[in-house]
Amino acid sequence: MTIPPSGFFASKAWHFTILILLGVFWGLSFSLARMSTEDAMHPISINYWACVTSAVGLVVFCALTGRPIRKEKAFLQLYFICGLLGSVIPGTLYFYAASQVSAGVLSITVATVPLTTFVGAAFFRIEKPSLLRVLGVILGILSIAFLVLPETSLPEPSAAFWVFVMVLAAGCYAVENLVIAAKMPPDADIMSVVCGMFIASLLMLTPIVWLTDAFVMMPWPMTAPGWAIIAMGLITAIAYGGFYYLVVISGPVFASQCAYLVTLAGVFWGIVIYEESHSAWVWVSLTVMILALVLVQPRANTISH
Repeated sequence: MTIPPSGFFASKAWHFTILILLGVFWGLSFSLARMSTEDAMHPISINYWACVTSAVGLVVFCALTGRPIRKEKAFLQLYFICGLLGSVIPGTLYFYAASQVSAGVLSITVATVPLTTFVGAAFFRIEKPSLLRVLGVILGILSIAFLVLPETSLPEPSAAFWVFVMVLAAGCYAVENLVIAAKMPPDADIMSVVCGMFIASLLMLTPIVWLTDAFVMMPWPMTAPGWAIIAMGLITAIAYGGFYYLVVISGPVFASQCAYLVTLAGVFWGIVIYEESHSAWVWVSLTVMILALVLVQPRANTISH
């Protein structure tokens, strides 16, 4: 049975700490995704090797910490549903798009996750909407508008198609948020669930990568794209564990706000790593984002299952 958090670990400060760390490190994955495509490896193969890295790392972690991978029907269903919605579909779509658009634009599409999550959570009555939380979500969307609309446009018309593809991928993450909130067993160990999810993702991707003739071995000696794939796998494994934990203790709407931070961090990492150019509106966006996070408060209790 999972022990409920207490003291600082049940406080809003702890919730926000996890949220910020998730945003910063998950945001780096978009620049890494762009880097991983520089060797022209097939997107499905990139996603496959990233999942291999995540799965192996989590299996080792769970073995060392004595966390068994539960095999009951409810857990197996959760593994495969979340693996499909949180890795197989969106991961492949993002790697297809990563070679076509900048890391900043790639990360901006994640901002569609909180809106979809909020609407879904309210529709299925997982969470009760409030005026402040609605305003927080609206401000979050407004911050993204400040980030991308003024003096900014897509580099070429064909990029619009890839933006649409990335929005579809972000929609998968939103549905996954709701599944985690509604279906996570009350006695689940978060990291073992994440481990099961990536094992399921790997089982689903293996036949796909062979049937599509997309399989490519990792480069040796290792190149920058190869290291980027490994780094993405490790970051994703750790970030998913933190995200699932945040969904359970704070609810799917609050947890989904990390998408805003992921977006801003993705833009900033793109500036640092690829010298991508963005206007001073980034700072306006950051200010509005802070206001959004203040308004979207975490819940005091956990989700009922």
